[in-house]
Amino acid sequence: MMLFSYWRKLVVVIVVFSTVILVSDSTASDHHHHHQENGNGTVPSSFTAVIIFGDSIMDTGNNNFLPTISKCNFPPYGKDFPGHRPTGRFSNGKVPSDLIASRLGIKEFVPAYLSPELESKDLITGVCFASGASGYDPLTSQLNSVLSMDHQLELFQDYKFKLQENVGKIRANTIIEKSLYVISSGSNDVANTYFTGLFRRTHYSFSDYAVFLVQSASSFIQDLHQLGARSIAILSLPPLGCLPSQRTLAGGLLRDCVGLYNQAAQEYNTLLIKEIQSLSNKFSGSKIIYVDIYNKLLDIIQRPKHYGLEVSTNGCCGTGTLELGILCKLSGKTCIDDTKYVFWDTFHPTQRTYEILVDLVVKEDIALLY
Repeated sequence: MMLFSYWRKLVVVIVVFSTVILVSDSTASDHHHHHQENGNGTVPSSFTAVIIFGDSIMDTGNNNFLPTISKCNFPPYGKDFPGHRPTGRFSNGKVPSDLIASRLGIKEFVPAYLSPELESKDLITGVCFASGASGYDPLTSQLNSVLSMDHQLELFQDYKFKLQENVGKIRANTIIEKSLYVISSGSNDVANTYFTGLFRRTHYSFSDYAVFLVQSASSFIQDLHQLGARSIAILSLPPLGCLPSQRTLAGGLLRDCVGLYNQAAQEYNTLLIKEIQSLSNKFSGSKIIYVDIYNKLLDIIQRPKHYGLEVSTNGCCGTGTLELGILCKLSGKTCIDDTKYVFWDTFHPTQRTYEILVDLVVKEDIALLY
Protein backbone atom coordinates (compact mmCIF):
# COMPACT_ATOMS: atom_id res chain seq x y z
CA MET A 1 0.00 0.00 0.00
CA MET A 2 3.06 2.25 -0.06
CA LEU A 3 2.04 3.43 3.39
CA PHE A 4 4.98 5.68 3.93
CA SER A 5 5.74 6.65 0.37
CA TYR A 6 6.49 10.26 -0.46
CA TRP A 7 3.21 10.70 -2.28
CA ARG A 8 1.09 9.28 0.48
CA LYS A 9 2.70 11.48 3.10
CA LEU A 10 2.01 14.52 0.96
CA VAL A 11 -1.60 13.52 0.50
CA VAL A 12 -2.08 12.92 4.20
CA VAL A 13 -0.51 16.16 5.34
CA ILE A 14 -2.28 18.37 2.87
CA VAL A 15 -5.52 16.55 3.05
CA VAL A 16 -8.80 17.39 4.39
CA PHE A 17 -12.20 16.29 3.84
CA SER A 18 -14.61 15.56 6.41
CA THR A 19 -16.61 14.72 3.87
CA VAL A 20 -18.66 16.22 2.08
CA ILE A 21 -21.46 18.04 2.68
CA LEU A 22 -24.04 19.35 4.44
CA VAL A 23 -27.11 20.52 5.85
CA SER A 24 -29.83 23.00 6.34
CA ASP A 25 -33.45 23.35 6.87
CA SER A 26 -37.06 23.60 5.62
CA THR A 27 -40.76 22.81 5.77
CA ALA A 28 -42.81 21.76 8.56
CA SER A 29 -44.71 20.75 11.34
CA ASP A 30 -44.11 22.91 14.34
CA HIS A 31 -44.37 26.25 12.58
CA HIS A 32 -46.48 25.11 9.61
CA HIS A 33 -43.92 26.33 7.07
CA HIS A 34 -44.38 25.14 3.50
CA HIS A 35 -41.45 24.08 1.38
CA GLN A 36 -41.65 26.60 -1.42
CA GLU A 37 -38.79 28.21 -3.24
CA ASN A 38 -38.73 31.90 -3.95
CA GLY A 39 -38.03 33.08 -7.48
CA ASN A 40 -34.35 33.44 -6.62
CA GLY A 41 -34.02 29.80 -5.62
CA THR A 42 -33.93 30.36 -1.87
CA VAL A 43 -36.09 28.52 0.62
CA PRO A 44 -37.85 30.64 3.27
CA SER A 45 -36.31 29.88 6.64
CA SER A 46 -36.80 30.98 10.22
CA PHE A 47 -33.06 30.90 10.86
CA THR A 48 -31.36 34.21 11.52
CA ALA A 49 -27.80 32.95 11.01
CA VAL A 50 -25.70 29.95 9.98
CA ILE A 51 -22.84 28.86 12.24
CA ILE A 52 -20.36 26.35 10.79
CA PHE A 53 -17.96 23.92 12.48
CA GLY A 54 -15.73 21.19 11.10
CA ASP A 55 -13.16 20.54 8.42
CA SER A 56 -12.18 21.39 4.85
CA ILE A 57 -15.60 20.68 3.43
CA MET A 58 -16.83 23.74 5.29
CA ASP A 59 -13.67 25.87 5.79
CA THR A 60 -14.12 29.26 4.10
CA GLY A 61 -10.56 30.43 4.78
CA ASN A 62 -9.63 29.94 8.44
CA ASN A 63 -6.55 27.91 7.54
CA ASN A 64 -5.14 30.92 5.68
CA PHE A 65 -4.35 32.38 9.10
CA LEU A 66 -2.89 29.27 10.74
CA PRO A 67 0.68 27.87 10.67
CA THR A 68 -0.32 24.84 8.61
CA ILE A 69 0.52 23.51 5.16
CA SER A 70 -3.13 22.47 4.80
CA LYS A 71 -3.93 25.53 2.72
CA CYS A 72 -5.42 26.23 -0.68
CA ASN A 73 -5.20 30.02 -0.95
CA PHE A 74 -3.58 29.79 -4.38
CA PRO A 75 -4.69 28.92 -7.94
CA PRO A 76 -6.27 26.84 -9.32
CA TYR A 77 -8.46 26.85 -6.19
CA GLY A 78 -11.16 29.50 -6.43
CA LYS A 79 -11.04 29.70 -10.22
CA ASP A 80 -14.86 29.72 -10.36
CA PHE A 81 -15.34 31.81 -7.22
CA PRO A 82 -16.60 35.38 -7.81
CA GLY A 83 -13.58 37.35 -8.95
CA HIS A 84 -11.79 34.09 -9.88
CA ARG A 85 -9.71 34.33 -6.72
CA PRO A 86 -8.48 31.71 -4.26
CA THR A 87 -9.99 32.32 -0.83
CA GLY A 88 -8.88 29.31 1.18
CA ARG A 89 -11.95 27.28 0.20
CA PHE A 90 -11.01 23.73 -0.78
CA SER A 91 -12.94 23.88 -4.03
CA ASN A 92 -13.03 25.54 -7.44
CA GLY A 93 -15.73 27.85 -6.07
CA LYS A 94 -18.17 27.96 -3.18
CA VAL A 95 -18.36 25.34 -0.43
CA PRO A 96 -21.41 23.98 1.46
CA SER A 97 -21.14 26.70 4.13
CA ASP A 98 -21.87 29.35 1.49
CA LEU A 99 -24.44 27.32 -0.41
CA ILE A 100 -26.50 26.47 2.67
CA ALA A 101 -26.59 30.10 3.81
CA SER A 102 -27.49 31.24 0.30
CA ARG A 103 -30.16 28.57 -0.18
CA LEU A 104 -31.82 29.64 3.07
CA GLY A 105 -31.79 33.28 2.02
CA ILE A 106 -29.42 34.36 4.81
CA LYS A 107 -26.36 35.54 2.84
CA GLU A 108 -24.19 34.59 -0.12
CA PHE A 109 -20.94 33.82 1.69
CA VAL A 110 -20.13 32.72 5.22
CA PRO A 111 -16.92 34.49 6.34
CA ALA A 112 -14.05 32.74 8.10
CA TYR A 113 -13.99 33.82 11.74
CA LEU A 114 -10.20 34.23 11.76
CA SER A 115 -10.21 36.57 8.79
CA PRO A 116 -8.93 40.09 9.60
CA GLU A 117 -11.52 41.35 7.10
CA LEU A 118 -14.39 40.11 9.26
CA GLU A 119 -16.76 42.97 10.05
CA SER A 120 -19.10 43.40 13.03
CA LYS A 121 -22.14 43.21 10.76
CA ASP A 122 -21.01 39.77 9.56
CA LEU A 123 -21.46 38.36 13.06
CA ILE A 124 -25.22 38.87 12.99
CA THR A 125 -25.85 36.40 10.15
CA GLY A 126 -23.22 33.82 11.01
CA VAL A 127 -19.59 32.82 10.62
CA CYS A 128 -17.44 29.78 9.90
CA PHE A 129 -15.10 28.19 12.45
CA ALA A 130 -14.26 25.13 10.34
CA SER A 131 -10.62 24.30 9.72
CA GLY A 132 -9.32 22.09 6.91
CA ALA A 133 -7.59 18.87 8.04
CA SER A 134 -9.21 18.91 11.48
CA GLY A 135 -11.26 16.18 13.13
CA TYR A 136 -12.97 15.01 16.29
CA ASP A 137 -9.76 13.24 17.34
CA PRO A 138 -7.47 15.88 18.93
CA LEU A 139 -4.48 14.10 17.38
CA THR A 140 -5.77 14.83 13.89
CA SER A 141 -5.69 18.58 14.44
CA GLN A 142 -2.34 18.43 16.25
CA LEU A 143 -0.70 16.57 13.37
CA ASN A 144 -1.90 19.20 10.89
CA SER A 145 -1.50 22.34 13.05
CA VAL A 146 -5.13 23.34 12.56
CA LEU A 147 -8.09 24.26 14.77
CA SER A 148 -9.29 21.35 16.88
CA MET A 149 -13.02 21.05 17.53
CA ASP A 150 -12.40 22.23 21.10
CA HIS A 151 -10.58 25.28 19.77
CA GLN A 152 -13.45 25.96 17.38
CA LEU A 153 -15.80 25.87 20.35
CA GLU A 154 -13.59 28.36 22.20
CA LEU A 155 -13.76 30.68 19.19
CA PHE A 156 -17.54 30.33 19.24
CA GLN A 157 -17.55 31.55 22.84
CA ASP A 158 -15.43 34.50 21.72
CA TYR A 159 -17.94 35.10 18.91
CA LYS A 160 -20.82 35.16 21.40
CA PHE A 161 -19.02 37.79 23.46
CA LYS A 162 -18.38 39.97 20.39
CA LEU A 163 -21.98 39.54 19.26
CA GLN A 164 -23.24 40.75 22.66
CA GLU A 165 -20.91 43.75 22.46
CA ASN A 166 -22.37 44.65 19.06
CA VAL A 167 -26.10 44.06 19.45
CA GLY A 168 -26.68 43.68 23.20
CA LYS A 169 -27.21 40.55 25.26
CA ILE A 170 -30.92 40.07 24.58
CA ARG A 171 -30.65 40.26 20.79
CA ALA A 172 -27.43 38.22 20.82
CA ASN A 173 -29.15 35.42 22.75
CA THR A 174 -32.02 35.44 20.26
CA ILE A 175 -29.59 35.17 17.33
CA ILE A 176 -27.76 32.28 19.03
CA GLU A 177 -31.00 30.45 19.71
CA LYS A 178 -32.41 30.94 16.21
CA SER A 179 -29.26 30.05 14.27
CA LEU A 180 -28.70 26.89 12.28
CA TYR A 181 -25.56 25.01 13.39
CA VAL A 182 -23.86 22.70 10.90
CA ILE A 183 -21.09 20.28 11.84
CA SER A 184 -18.96 18.35 9.34
CA SER A 185 -16.11 16.34 10.82
CA GLY A 186 -14.62 12.86 11.11
CA SER A 187 -13.36 12.14 7.60
CA ASN A 188 -9.76 13.10 8.32
CA ASP A 189 -9.83 11.05 11.51
CA VAL A 190 -10.83 7.89 9.67
CA ALA A 191 -9.06 8.26 6.31
CA ASN A 192 -5.82 9.75 7.57
CA THR A 193 -5.23 9.52 11.31
CA TYR A 194 -6.51 5.94 11.54
CA PHE A 195 -5.94 4.19 8.24
CA THR A 196 -2.81 6.03 7.10
CA GLY A 197 -1.15 6.59 10.45
CA LEU A 198 0.05 3.88 12.81
CA PHE A 199 -0.43 5.32 16.29
CA ARG A 200 -4.21 4.97 16.57
CA ARG A 201 -4.26 1.56 14.88
CA THR A 202 -1.82 0.16 17.41
CA HIS A 203 -4.10 1.26 20.26
CA TYR A 204 -7.59 0.81 18.81
CA SER A 205 -9.52 -1.64 16.69
CA PHE A 206 -11.56 0.39 14.23
CA SER A 207 -14.76 -0.41 16.12
CA ASP A 208 -13.25 1.04 19.29
CA TYR A 209 -11.93 4.06 17.41
CA ALA A 210 -15.38 4.69 15.94
CA VAL A 211 -16.84 4.63 19.46
CA PHE A 212 -14.15 7.11 20.55
CA LEU A 213 -14.97 9.44 17.65
CA VAL A 214 -18.72 9.32 18.22
CA GLN A 215 -18.20 10.01 21.94
CA SER A 216 -16.08 13.02 20.95
CA ALA A 217 -18.78 14.19 18.54
CA SER A 218 -21.39 13.77 21.27
CA SER A 219 -19.37 15.81 23.74
CA PHE A 220 -19.00 18.57 21.15
CA ILE A 221 -22.74 18.64 20.46
CA GLN A 222 -23.56 18.73 24.16
CA ASP A 223 -21.09 21.57 24.75
CA LEU A 224 -22.57 23.46 21.82
CA HIS A 225 -26.05 22.96 23.23
CA GLN A 226 -24.85 24.23 26.59
CA LEU A 227 -23.69 27.41 24.81
CA GLY A 228 -27.15 28.01 23.37
CA ALA A 229 -27.43 26.05 20.10
CA ARG A 230 -30.92 24.63 19.52
CA SER A 231 -31.01 23.56 15.83
CA ILE A 232 -28.04 21.34 15.03
CA ALA A 233 -27.30 19.33 11.88
CA ILE A 234 -24.48 16.78 11.96
CA LEU A 235 -23.17 15.42 8.67
CA SER A 236 -22.36 11.76 8.25
CA LEU A 237 -19.08 10.53 6.87
CA PRO A 238 -19.06 10.20 3.07
CA PRO A 239 -18.08 7.02 1.20
CA LEU A 240 -14.38 7.57 1.96
CA GLY A 241 -13.26 4.57 -0.09
CA CYS A 242 -14.58 6.18 -3.28
CA LEU A 243 -12.60 9.41 -2.99
CA PRO A 244 -10.14 9.55 -5.92
CA SER A 245 -7.10 9.70 -3.62
CA GLN A 246 -8.19 6.63 -1.69
CA ARG A 247 -8.87 4.75 -4.91
CA THR A 248 -5.31 5.52 -5.99
CA LEU A 249 -3.67 4.66 -2.68
CA ALA A 250 -5.61 1.55 -1.70
CA GLY A 251 -7.94 0.59 -4.57
CA GLY A 252 -5.53 -1.65 -6.47
CA LEU A 253 -4.57 -1.44 -10.15
CA LEU A 254 -8.15 -0.76 -11.20
CA ARG A 255 -8.55 2.01 -8.59
CA ASP A 256 -11.76 0.50 -7.25
CA CYS A 257 -13.62 1.99 -4.30
CA VAL A 258 -11.92 0.73 -1.13
CA GLY A 259 -14.47 -1.49 0.59
CA LEU A 260 -12.73 -1.41 3.96
CA TYR A 261 -12.89 2.39 4.12
CA ASN A 262 -16.54 2.53 3.08
CA GLN A 263 -17.44 -0.12 5.67
CA ALA A 264 -15.62 1.90 8.32
CA ALA A 265 -17.56 5.03 7.36
CA GLN A 266 -20.83 3.10 7.57
CA GLU A 267 -19.92 1.64 10.96
CA TYR A 268 -19.18 5.12 12.29
CA ASN A 269 -22.39 6.51 10.75
CA THR A 270 -24.50 3.81 12.38
CA LEU A 271 -23.10 4.68 15.80
CA LEU A 272 -23.57 8.40 15.13
CA ILE A 273 -27.25 7.92 14.26
CA LYS A 274 -27.88 6.15 17.58
CA GLU A 275 -26.03 8.83 19.53
CA ILE A 276 -27.95 11.65 17.84
CA GLN A 277 -31.23 9.90 18.66
CA SER A 278 -30.12 9.67 22.27
CA LEU A 279 -29.18 13.35 22.40
CA SER A 280 -32.48 14.30 20.77
CA ASN A 281 -34.33 12.55 23.56
CA LYS A 282 -32.11 14.17 26.19
CA PHE A 283 -32.55 17.71 24.82
CA SER A 284 -36.26 17.62 24.06
CA GLY A 285 -36.49 21.37 23.46
CA SER A 286 -33.88 21.22 20.72
CA LYS A 287 -33.67 19.71 17.26
CA ILE A 288 -30.59 17.66 16.47
CA ILE A 289 -30.52 15.81 13.17
CA TYR A 290 -28.28 13.38 11.32
CA VAL A 291 -27.63 14.31 7.69
CA ASP A 292 -26.89 11.36 5.43
CA ILE A 293 -24.14 12.46 3.10
CA TYR A 294 -22.89 8.90 2.57
CA ASN A 295 -25.72 7.65 0.37
CA LYS A 296 -26.32 10.96 -1.38
CA LEU A 297 -22.69 11.27 -2.50
CA LEU A 298 -22.36 7.56 -3.28
CA ASP A 299 -25.31 7.80 -5.67
CA ILE A 300 -23.72 10.77 -7.42
CA ILE A 301 -20.44 8.83 -7.73
CA GLN A 302 -22.17 5.70 -9.03
CA ARG A 303 -24.63 7.50 -11.34
CA PRO A 304 -22.93 10.77 -12.35
CA LYS A 305 -24.85 11.12 -15.62
CA HIS A 306 -28.15 11.11 -13.72
CA TYR A 307 -26.99 14.38 -12.14
CA GLY A 308 -25.58 15.92 -15.31
CA LEU A 309 -22.00 14.93 -14.43
CA GLU A 310 -19.57 12.64 -16.24
CA VAL A 311 -16.35 11.90 -14.30
CA SER A 312 -16.52 10.47 -10.78
CA THR A 313 -13.31 8.46 -10.36
CA ASN A 314 -10.77 11.28 -10.89
CA GLY A 315 -10.44 14.84 -9.65
CA CYS A 316 -10.32 17.82 -12.01
CA CYS A 317 -6.86 19.14 -11.11
CA GLY A 318 -3.67 17.60 -12.45
CA THR A 319 -3.90 13.89 -13.31
CA GLY A 320 -6.89 13.67 -10.99
CA THR A 321 -5.47 10.63 -9.24
CA LEU A 322 -3.49 12.05 -6.32
CA GLU A 323 -3.30 15.84 -6.43
CA LEU A 324 -4.77 18.14 -3.81
CA GLY A 325 -3.60 21.27 -2.05
CA ILE A 326 -0.15 22.38 -3.18
CA LEU A 327 0.04 19.46 -5.62
CA CYS A 328 -2.83 21.00 -7.62
CA LYS A 329 -0.82 24.20 -7.90
CA LEU A 330 2.36 22.37 -8.88
CA SER A 331 0.57 20.31 -11.54
CA GLY A 332 -0.25 23.53 -13.37
CA LYS A 333 -3.31 22.18 -15.11
CA THR A 334 -6.97 21.36 -14.60
CA CYS A 335 -9.68 19.58 -16.55
CA ILE A 336 -11.41 21.49 -19.35
CA ASP A 337 -14.89 21.57 -17.76
CA ASP A 338 -15.11 21.13 -13.99
CA THR A 339 -18.93 21.23 -14.10
CA LYS A 340 -18.74 17.67 -15.46
CA TYR A 341 -16.61 16.39 -12.57
CA VAL A 342 -17.82 15.08 -9.22
CA PHE A 343 -14.47 15.94 -7.60
CA TRP A 344 -12.33 19.05 -7.87
CA ASP A 345 -9.17 17.61 -6.33
CA THR A 346 -8.79 14.03 -5.14
CA PHE A 347 -10.44 14.71 -1.78
CA HIS A 348 -12.96 17.49 -2.33
CA PRO A 349 -16.02 17.78 -4.57
CA THR A 350 -16.53 20.50 -7.16
CA GLN A 351 -18.85 23.40 -6.53
CA ARG A 352 -21.33 21.73 -8.90
CA THR A 353 -21.40 18.58 -6.77
CA TYR A 354 -21.78 20.66 -3.63
CA GLU A 355 -24.75 22.44 -5.22
CA ILE A 356 -26.42 19.11 -5.98
CA LEU A 357 -25.78 17.83 -2.45
CA VAL A 358 -26.98 21.00 -0.74
CA ASP A 359 -30.17 21.01 -2.78
CA LEU A 360 -30.84 17.42 -1.68
CA VAL A 361 -30.09 18.24 1.94
CA VAL A 362 -32.31 21.32 1.95
CA LYS A 363 -35.20 19.36 0.46
CA GLU A 364 -34.79 16.15 2.47
CA ASP A 365 -33.21 17.10 5.79
CA ILE A 366 -33.68 20.73 6.67
CA ALA A 367 -37.41 20.35 7.00
CA LEU A 368 -36.77 18.40 10.18
CA LEU A 369 -35.27 21.44 11.88
CA TYR A 370 -38.21 23.84 11.87
